[in-house]
Order: sequence, then C-alpha cells, then structure tokens
Amino acid sequence: MRISCPFCGSRDSHEFVYRGDAAPIRPESSETAFYEYVYLRDNIAGVMIEHWYHAQGCRHWLVVARNTVTHEITGAAFAQGSGK
Repeated sequence: MRISCPFCGSRDSHEFVYRGDAAPIRPESSETAFYEYVYLRDNIAGVMIEHWYHAQGCRHWLVVARNTVTHEITGAAFAQGSGK
C-alpha cells in the first residue's frame, strides 16, 4: 500500500503509523461520553477517513481517505495544524 504524503510524495505504508478513524472528536463532558469515544467505534466497510503519522519521513500527521475493503487510498492531506 502506498500513501501519497503531501510533503514527501508517494511512500510505502511501512513508513507510517496508523492511528485510526479521524472522525471522532474527544468529548470534554462526562465519563460516559469519553467511554463511548474510546471504545465504541464503527467498523466501516468502505471509504474511511483516517489519521496516519509519517514517522519515517517528514513526521507530519496526515488525514487519509482509504477504502477498508480494497485498501485503495484516494487522498491524503496534512492534518489540521500539521502542514508546512
């Protein structure tokens, strides 16, 4: 699988660290909301927006659109506050 880093170009996925679904937003309220944020996630079969960290490259966080069935990557951009 290859990820097109906006800074480094096309790279092998082994250079990256996968964090997971980029959609959930950390709640600031109750313990129940925090529990749901940490443990209750959807397992989507299809295109998912994910966070990936380019550990062996530019060390930026990326938001990547990846099909979880085919592993096809259709886009990548710097995560908020991570771009140059």
